[in-house]
Parts: sequence; structure tokens; C-alpha cells
Amino acid sequence: MKKKVSSIVRRVAHKVKKKPKLPVDGHALHRFHNDIENIKKEMSKIVVGQKNVVDSILRAIISNGHVLLEGVPGIAKTLIMRSLAHITSCKTKRVQFTADLLPTDIIGLTSYEKSKGFFVIKGPIFTNFMLADEINRAPAKVQSALLEAMQEKQVTIGRQTFGIDAPFFVLATQNPIETMGTYALPEAQIDRFLFKLYIDYPNTKEEREILLRNITTKNFSEYDLRSVIGPLEIIKMQHTVKNIFVSKAVEEYIVRLVDATRHPEKYNLKHSKYIRFGSSPRASIGLYVASKANALMKGKEYVTPQHVKEIAYDVLRHRILLNYEGQAENIDRDDIIKEVLARVPIP
Repeated sequence: MKKKVSSIVRRVAHKVKKKPKLPVDGHALHRFHNDIENIKKEMSKIVVGQKNVVDSILRAIISNGHVLLEGVPGIAKTLIMRSLAHITSCKTKRVQFTADLLPTDIIGLTSYEKSKGFFVIKGPIFTNFMLADEINRAPAKVQSALLEAMQEKQVTIGRQTFGIDAPFFVLATQNPIETMGTYALPEAQIDRFLFKLYIDYPNTKEEREILLRNITTKNFSEYDLRSVIGPLEIIKMQHTVKNIFVSKAVEEYIVRLVDATRHPEKYNLKHSKYIRFGSSPRASIGLYVASKANALMKGKEYVTPQHVKEIAYDVLRHRILLNYEGQAENIDRDDIIKEVLARVPIP
């Protein structure tokens, strides 16, 4: 009888047994929090203002995601990437996207010389931080090549496949002013970016500080920027994020936020008539992962609803598709997200 009972217990235990989630190392979490604060401190030496943009980019990197950044020229997009790469001891490349750009200009190509035979020339995609400047100026096949590399973290050149070293982060920019001669990114491609950010002009106080620092006339080497961490620490952060705790209540909150974009009538949204399609499951995943990264940056072992709310705009604004009426009336998607956050009950 005892053997029969123990056999049943083993079978039941086998069915309910789950892979345990590793606890977050408190010391490591404290160290990562300090590292993030040191990165921000170094960034403030050269980048005036744009605190929210810098914070969001750091969250995306820790989440192992990518960012689509929209803003006018001359507001520190390149400077942010270059500074961040220096502070984190990462390699960085910048590619200016143009109408005559080819996929091989991004990923590389196979070449031939009589003395060497066939050999591979790797493109600028093989880096840690890549700035894809004005991505909408390149044809669709170039955009697709970049987005595929972002998704797969590998590139095929000729008959060979090459992995891209971690950490790998792409910041793609768009200029909202000049649209002539551009190739708009399809909604399905935009959905691959974890965040969509807007970068605005500095305020008058910040602009005066830019003048006093002579940022545009100084050489980059003149700034006393320290390298506070290396690529390995970023990879460790990305692994630690996976073990940040999310309660069932917060998980349900995330699901309801996304559901409100798909079925706005259930939540009595006044903007419901302007929504053609709501957010895809990538939005739920994005909110889940990015809120964990947000918690880690604040030194927390768990995610709160506030952590989710703080990253909701960045995750959702490019994943809500407006109908013709919404486009004609120039409805701001951020207003829809604001209403979603107000209508969905906080656990």
C-alpha cells in the first residue's frame, strides 16, 4: 500500500513541478542600480536635458530591445549614442540611411581576390550599439535587412551565418519634418521596436546651458567621460531582469491594458471610434519585460503597477493603429494611452 501511495505522490509531483525561478541577488541588484545611476551621472556631463529619453534608452538596452526615436535634427541623438557607448565600453557604429543604400552596406558582403579567394567583409551591423539615422530614407529591402538582424541577432552573408555579439542595441531615428523621398516603415515592422520615443527641443534653461558648455564646438575627447561598466555587466543586467518578480495581479493589469486597446468599448473609452486595430501580443510582452527593467533600474526586486505605467507610453504608442477618421482628426495616440491608463483599474 505504501509503495502504491508513494508512486501516486511521485506522479502528481512530476505533473505540478515547475522550474523554480532563481531569486534576484540583492547585492547584484544594488550594484546594478548604482551602475545605472553612474551612467546617468556621466551622461549628464555631455547631454543637457533629455533625461526621459536617456532613461528609456537604458530601459530598452536592459530589456534587450530596440528603440525607434522620432525628432528633428540637431537635438543630440548621435551624441546620446556615442556617449552611452563610451560610458559602457561598447562598440558603436552610425549609418546614415539614404535612398541609394543597399542591404550589403548594412550587413556586409562576400568579396573575392585572387590572392585570398572568397572572403567576407562584415558590415556596420556587427557592433554593440548601432545608430540607424533616418531609417525611413532607405528602401524597404534595406529596412527589412536591418529589422531581421535586430530580431534574429544574426546575419547571413553569402552561405555563412554570423551571430552578432551581445549586447546588441539599435537606435533607429526618423525625421518628422521632411517626408519627401522617404519610405514609411510598415506597421508590422514598427511593431518590432520595443519602444517608440519622441525627443523634443530643450527648454530655454537647458538651451542656455548648451551655449555655456559650447557642446557643438568641443571635441568629444575634451569631455571627461568615465567608462563605468563594460558589455559583460549589461549582459548580466539583461539576465537578472528575467528573475525580477511580477505578481499575478500585475500580470493581469498588463493584459487588461493591452485588451483596452483592442476592445475600447469594454472600457468606455471616448477615443474608441478612432481605433482601427489595438496592440499585438508583442505589446504585452514589451510591457512585461520593460516594467521588469524599470524595476531593476530603481533597485527593486519586484514590479509594481507604477513601474508598468511609467513605460506604457513608450511600449504602446506605435502599436495602436488609427482609422481614417482618427488620422484625419490628427488624434494623438498618447491621449488614447492616457485614457487607457485612467480607465483600467489599478490592482
